Amino acid sequence: MRLFLLPGRSRTGFNDSPISVQCDGFSKVLASMGAFSFSPVPRKEGNKMKKIIFLAWLVLFLPGIVSAQEKVEAPVWNVGDKWNFTGDGSIEVVKADQSGYILKFSEGKCIFESQGCNTILFEKSTRNRINVVEGDKRKKYTMGLRKILDFPLNSGKQWKYAYSARVRGAMQEVYADYSENYKVLGWEDTEVRAGKFKALRLEYTRGGTGPMTRIEDIKHLYWYSPDVKYFVKCQYDKDWMKGNKEIFNWELTSFQLKK
Repeated sequence: MRLFLLPGRSRTGFNDSPISVQCDGFSKVLASMGAFSFSPVPRKEGNKMKKIIFLAWLVLFLPGIVSAQEKVEAPVWNVGDKWNFTGDGSIEVVKADQSGYILKFSEGKCIFESQGCNTILFEKSTRNRINVVEGDKRKKYTMGLRKILDFPLNSGKQWKYAYSARVRGAMQEVYADYSENYKVLGWEDTEVRAGKFKALRLEYTRGGTGPMTRIEDIKHLYWYSPDVKYFVKCQYDKDWMKGNKEIFNWELTSFQLKK
């Protein structure tokens, strides 16, 4: 079997003639699968052979193309972009430059999401949290959820992050070691107060150990919408919420995206 491809470049330059490639091995592979039986092909059957080659190409390369189309890249945020959530919580982009985006979390709200930091710098390409911003000063972000956003995102992607933080012990504050695991579960049609959106469902799990103790594992779920450019919903671990009365599940109520 012989394939005829488009004009290409030879070692000495461009070649205006079609490139002929011997593909007997390819023919034998398909024939051995019982799908087709190959013999020397008359010219009148050339169109049929082209269709067979095209179908074989689809089988080989289409899955990769579809996978690439599902990949979600980091969104473009602009100063003034704002997301409002149940419980009167809000997050707003207050600055954007070459280093990334600075987001301000409403005080006293979004307690778990802000990790006690009101203003955070997000890295431009991945949207990892890299700095806590206090006035003109910046210090390294070392708390949890540092990689709650880790672009590009696609179904099945998994990543991890580990950190240490102070916790209240029986007598005094001590350091505990935490391990966070993230996994994109897939696409879902999600409806919240702000509307209906196609979103990626993200599973977040966290475990930890402290001096002479093991910290209870928790599992939260997040839904990220490319149309909204942020999360539209969060469901916290039910057992974990029982001991944290100030924490509640939230969803997007409204948003504005500047151009």
